[in-house]
Amino acid sequence: MTIAPARLRPLLAAFPLGVALLMATSACGGSDAAIHAQSAAPVSTESAAPAPAESAPAAPSESAEAAPADSAVKEITVTVAGRKVTPPPGRIEVTKGQTVRITVTSDAADEAHLHGYDKEASLKPGTPASIEFVADQTGLFEMETHESGLQLFQLVVR
Repeated sequence: MTIAPARLRPLLAAFPLGVALLMATSACGGSDAAIHAQSAAPVSTESAAPAPAESAPAAPSESAEAAPADSAVKEITVTVAGRKVTPPPGRIEVTKGQTVRITVTSDAADEAHLHGYDKEASLKPGTPASIEFVADQTGLFEMETHESGLQLFQLVVR
């Protein structure tokens, strides 16, 4: 079946609105199902800015049974100061089955929450708080603060 260009225009015009609505429903307090629905959308592998806290995978050990690079712990470090998130929020990709360690330091008391995995960390001013887990669910998961409502990043698990 071929769609005439004139019939395709309204669909293309509505697409950005649908994407915007989908993004709006993924805010904290909304359903985690909305975030999972986003995982069907194409995902860029580029982040908004290089994250200095993201370390390179550890070098394989000298043993004959060296672990694959994907099994290395993915370190993600975020700082919140004056309601500004550093590095700027972007998408961070990990491989399903990989261990992820998220460390958040804030200048204000708050709570950091990873939707979908329902992992939380209590933030005390100036004290790093960490969450460590195995990324065993694929999709797009938002990490944010509850009190200040700041998006820290989006975790993409493939």
